[in-house]
Amino acid sequence: MVQQNSNSQIEKNESKDGTTFFSILITTFSTIFLAELGDKTQLATLMLSAQSGRPMIIFIGAALALISTSLLGVIIGRWIANNLPRQRFTVLSGIIMLSLGLYLISQGFVDSIQN
Repeated sequence: MVQQNSNSQIEKNESKDGTTFFSILITTFSTIFLAELGDKTQLATLMLSAQSGRPMIIFIGAALALISTSLLGVIIGRWIANNLPRQRFTVLSGIIMLSLGLYLISQGFVDSIQN
C-alpha cells in the first residue's frame, strides 16, 4: 500500500515537472523569438547574408552568437538567483527600470525643447 502511494505520487510529480518543462520552454521560446524579431541583430544577420552570399555560414555564426549570449544570461541569472534574495532583486530591478524610464523621458523633453 505504501509502495502504491509513493508510485502514484512520483507519477504526479513527474507529470507536473513535464508540464512545467514544456511551459517554461514555450514561454522562453516565444519571448525570445518575439523580442528578436526585427531587432538590429536580425538586420545585421540579413545584411551579412546578403553581402557574403554564404547564408549557411552566417546562420551558424549568428546561432552560435545567440547561444553564447543566452548562456551568459543564464549563468548570470543563476548567480543572481543564488546570491541575492528574490525580493531585493525585484526591488533593485524595479528601481533600475524606473530610473531608465525617467532618464529617457527627461532626454525626450530636453530634445523637444532644443528643437
